[in-house]
Amino acid sequence: MNGEAAHGVSGVREGDGSLSTVLTHLEALVQCDTQNPPRNLDADSPIFAMLREALPGFDIELFDHGKGRVSFYARRGRPSVLFNVHLDTVPALEGSDHPPLQLFIKNDRAYGRGACDIKGAAACLVTLASETEAPMALLFTTDEEGGEGCCVNEFVAAGLAEGYEQVVVAEPTQCVAEFRHRGFLSARGHFTGRGGHSSEPRALRENAIHHLARWSAAALTAAEAAEAEDRRTCFNIGTVEGGVKSNVIADHAHIFWSARLSPGDSNEAFLEQTRTWPGAAEAEWTVSFSGPPLPTGDHDDVQARAFAERHGLATGDGLDFWTEASLFGAAGIPALVLGPGNIEQAHVLNEWVALEQLERCLEIYRGNVEGEA
Repeated sequence: MNGEAAHGVSGVREGDGSLSTVLTHLEALVQCDTQNPPRNLDADSPIFAMLREALPGFDIELFDHGKGRVSFYARRGRPSVLFNVHLDTVPALEGSDHPPLQLFIKNDRAYGRGACDIKGAAACLVTLASETEAPMALLFTTDEEGGEGCCVNEFVAAGLAEGYEQVVVAEPTQCVAEFRHRGFLSARGHFTGRGGHSSEPRALRENAIHHLARWSAAALTAAEAAEAEDRRTCFNIGTVEGGVKSNVIADHAHIFWSARLSPGDSNEAFLEQTRTWPGAAEAEWTVSFSGPPLPTGDHDDVQARAFAERHGLATGDGLDFWTEASLFGAAGIPALVLGPGNIEQAHVLNEWVALEQLERCLEIYRGNVEGEA
């Protein structure tokens, strides 16, 4: 492109046949509202009709798990590689430079909600399906941004992942194969105290917010120690609320926190540790989500690395964000992460993916599919 802006795909260079097809599919995908929340999706949503039409010759199964959680499983022939792509996006933000549910091309970038995370990868795979007759398997899901993993977990539990030698999860990695990433754990703590007048000496010991503060101090100390050891562990307190007024002993306090643990660490072990910290005994804990790191548990990344070497893939040194690759890995299915775009362009006001990344990823996926045929 020459740097001039163009809505849709009209500004793509003539002769860019495959890229033009990718952008045509991406345009249609971006126009489908799959924001999560609210995740207003079911088996009859337009995006699934679009995919069905774009994938002639595929055997298609649609699984509606309720609450907007839908899996679209398409298979042709007997492939050994399964590509996993989530179709849901984070909500669009106010103030973007262009309508977020319309594809916008400018300066060799494709803008639109989900263009990077990860409808661009979906468009590459749908394009590839029309350009090769090789066996292919695609699993599209809609609940990744909700941090639930229901679609993938149900797919694995039903035995549908059995027989695949490799899963490629198409999150943005700048087109390099990644074998390791941090886990994601989020939980809520509900602290209780005994209310009363703040002039009472017991306020220091029986204030729910004080319990929460002691627990938080221990959490931050542990997180700082992990950081000092360069363990790529991240801890974040997202929300805190509680109490009524400054002269009233707080009888309740709530905290919502998350942790991203390094490969080799256990979410369950970390949770047990958090319950030993000061103040924890005065709280009830609810786990919102627990996604393990990759590799997971006793499973290694030997097969995934062998797949990457066999296909001559460039490799990275690990991801800081969590992906559903670990859900496949936990089931003993080799998984790696590889997709177009940079995670820094995801979830932002003006989300975008470079056209060069789409072109490169299409060819990488082509090699993965045709090389395993």
